[in-house]
Amino acid sequence: MFKGVLFDLDGVITDTAEYHYLAWRALAAELGIEIDRQFNQQLKGLSRADSLRLILQKGQQTELYQGEAFQELMQRKNENYLKMIQKITPADILPGIKELLFELQAANIKIALASASQNGPVILEKLGLADCFLGIADPKQVAAGKPAPDIYLLAAKEIGLNAQECLGIEDALAGIQAIQASGAVPVGVGQAQDLGADIDIVETTKDLNLAYLQEVWQKCEK
Repeated sequence: MFKGVLFDLDGVITDTAEYHYLAWRALAAELGIEIDRQFNQQLKGLSRADSLRLILQKGQQTELYQGEAFQELMQRKNENYLKMIQKITPADILPGIKELLFELQAANIKIALASASQNGPVILEKLGLADCFLGIADPKQVAAGKPAPDIYLLAAKEIGLNAQECLGIEDALAGIQAIQASGAVPVGVGQAQDLGADIDIVETTKDLNLAYLQEVWQKCEK
């Protein structure tokens, strides 16, 4: 039996992807760079710094923003994003997630957050879910973002476990690759063509429950 579940945030617990997109689009527009929803798919699951690097590359402005200037751009984006997410409430929890968290708690399975978002603690508070999480991996403390395994290794460590004792839940390919690289067992939310045909996938979060996670784990044990 697995001992922990490591959750991504955006697209798994709640959907703040639209706010991220709008905040990035506004910043890019200030720089004279146009990004659309198709381009935004490349940013899914990436850290703030990696997302900004891709945007600057698109606008051929990488050399213009280094060091403090780069940090300032990230801060501007985040301030805009934080204003947008003030409206988040428990009603924004994705279907089935609250019930799954309660099931895991009742089964004494440890829960941790493994999100690239530095705003994870704030969002969990607004959703009323902070008490469900025994550990939150701080993305500022990892050397490399997803698809590197660092954030999942840290999340497992935060709850006193090895990643191999845990399941990880993700909705982005970079996140799935991070889970696999960490040694945890991946569960995807979405479509096989986006996440890979070699993992267990549910179409929506409402299909996630303890019994399903147990089935996934048992298959991996065989």
